Amino acid sequence: MNVRDLRKRVPYQIQRDVLDELSVDQVAEKSDFKISTKEKLRDAVRCTGPRFKSCFLSFVPLLTWLPRYPFRDNAIGDLISGISVGIMHLPQGMAYALLAAVPPVFGLYSSFYPILIYFIFGTSKHISVGTYAVMSVMIGSVTERLAPDSDFMIPGNDTNSTTLDIIGRDAERVKIAATVTFLSGIFQLLLGLVRFGFVVTYLSEPLVRAYTTAAAIHVIVSQLKYSFGISPQRYSGPLSLIYVSMNTNTHTVPNTLLRTILKRCIIVATVVSWQMDLKTEYGVEVVGQIPSGLQAPVAPAVSLLGSMVGDAFALAVVGYGIAISLGRIFALKYAYKVDSNQELIALGLSNAIGGLFNCFAISCSMSRSMVQVSTGGKSQVAGAISAVVILVILLKIGELFEELPKAVLAAIIYVNLHGMMKQFGDICSLWRTNKVDMVVWVMTMILTVLLNPDLGLAASIAFSILTVVFRTQLPKYSILGQVPGTDIYRPVEDYHQVKEIPGIMIFRSSATLYFANAEMYIDALYEKTGVDVAKLLSHKKKLEAKRLRKEKKAAKKANKEAKKRGEEPQFSETDDSGEEPELSHAEANGDVNKLSVKESKDVATVEVGPDPDSTLPQAIILDLSPVNFLDTVGVKTLRNIYKDYGEAGVQVYLCGCQSVVESMEKGDFFNEKVTKSILFSSVHDAVLYSQQGNKTLLNVKYLKMDLLKNFIVEGK
Repeated sequence: MNVRDLRKRVPYQIQRDVLDELSVDQVAEKSDFKISTKEKLRDAVRCTGPRFKSCFLSFVPLLTWLPRYPFRDNAIGDLISGISVGIMHLPQGMAYALLAAVPPVFGLYSSFYPILIYFIFGTSKHISVGTYAVMSVMIGSVTERLAPDSDFMIPGNDTNSTTLDIIGRDAERVKIAATVTFLSGIFQLLLGLVRFGFVVTYLSEPLVRAYTTAAAIHVIVSQLKYSFGISPQRYSGPLSLIYVSMNTNTHTVPNTLLRTILKRCIIVATVVSWQMDLKTEYGVEVVGQIPSGLQAPVAPAVSLLGSMVGDAFALAVVGYGIAISLGRIFALKYAYKVDSNQELIALGLSNAIGGLFNCFAISCSMSRSMVQVSTGGKSQVAGAISAVVILVILLKIGELFEELPKAVLAAIIYVNLHGMMKQFGDICSLWRTNKVDMVVWVMTMILTVLLNPDLGLAASIAFSILTVVFRTQLPKYSILGQVPGTDIYRPVEDYHQVKEIPGIMIFRSSATLYFANAEMYIDALYEKTGVDVAKLLSHKKKLEAKRLRKEKKAAKKANKEAKKRGEEPQFSETDDSGEEPELSHAEANGDVNKLSVKESKDVATVEVGPDPDSTLPQAIILDLSPVNFLDTVGVKTLRNIYKDYGEAGVQVYLCGCQSVVESMEKGDFFNEKVTKSILFSSVHDAVLYSQQGNKTLLNVKYLKMDLLKNFIVEGK
């Protein structure tokens, strides 16, 4: 016998009273204790010795894990992994510098300083931070927009000729890249200090994967000039990718010799370029000078900050989103925790300090991270060792790679983008699992390709949030029925054996109730219950007016007959205020057409008809368990539903609304007539209560006094 069959055969029985929300509060002794905002703030800023030590150690995680570093178990693996990743940093750093539109050597700087900072402040043991294709493309869009080639054209020797000032252009672009990197680091640092790590939740997995795929397309197009030796016209802004692609199609593709060595290793390509003097003989672009040593820090260009705020924030969000997503994957696999807020601080410091040393924005690389894990890396020490490898290259052997063709770096980029291009397969899998996510993927792809990475990210996030709003506006509305012999309720249209409770309608929406879908909630309620309260109340008013006219006519007739007999008039047409008589409880609940009047000399008795209106449910239960918040419009909607159906003679109960009771209290939902007695914790409690309440019979006696308006209501 399997576990599932065993569970099916275990019966249980619970006996308790039907409890409304008031009863639950009394039985459970609900606490009214609340911590004031002032006390919360005071506790947050209170500084004690243990708290200061804990905050300091969490801010500098190195001081926590390094003293307990298991040297014997991890040292060899971290050493081999660090050397392997460091070797990968060399070609990737120089290649991604081309994407950022800066000289290749600055990619090596970006593979050194930020890694050391992350080693001290980071919490992920397995990700390899450093240069990343998507971040480099975003940096390149900023540098080429603010420092286009056209701004650095100088007159040539001939009258109509101009020459590009490459040295001046590259210097300006390095300054722009470092400044936007510094600003993005400040954004990340501030977001981390205010505990804003949850901002990454707005970057869903389909959005991130589609965004990186679209960015890969930007990368491929940007590297065509290095791969095929062409010089297409540069464009910036929306649709620039389309313009560049169209312009590229008009060029021929020379340098056939170079294409035969694109897939060779770096060393071979460098030797071939050096021996055959490809730069001079064939005009092949090479890496160029790689100065030995490290550069001194330089202050960012403050004058440029205003023109790159949006770009810097986009870099901050995307870089953090990619790093934390990959970090959580490894943390889940190897059973440790990654602090999302501390990761923001670590990346922020890496970029801010790196910007001072002319680095461009960094994140983590999937390919390097996989190599780091597969070669035995078990801690941040592997990252520090990879930084040492880059330091050795910068100090001693960097000049050996000066003759490396840029086309080889472009080929390296293509290889690294191979995994990203495979993400097009997400479309088929998302079509089978979640079509809304598939739409988000496709739209993110299109928007990023057309609008460039910076504007594309903002538009993609906006579209993703809109899909959430649309889903709350188009929820599934259901009438629930009871699973026979249980206290379980399910949509009647989804199950064959689920039956509705006679006289009771149980209504549920799959989304929360707020201003954007409140009107649709009411329309769906009318449609599902088959009761249009507006039409019903209009019909009731007509019947009421007709009844009053008949009563007035009968009163006049009775007074005339009394006068003929010489008696005092027995009925008054209106009361002292000139208003019509008040309605009885039965009349106020829509049972006017069921009242029968028995006249006697002194008393007229009004009795409720034995058969209620069969077209109306006796009670409506609103299952609010999917509702996780209520705004003022939602509270007002529930209040109007209760009032309107009540006037139509239908009692309304609410269940599963424990999470929104406070909102209902603040929204003045309750008053002297409407209390928590109509709230229930479960649908079954509300059903039992409504069944018991509907057995009550009302006897209404209408007494003839001086005014035709006094009633005695007896309830049994």
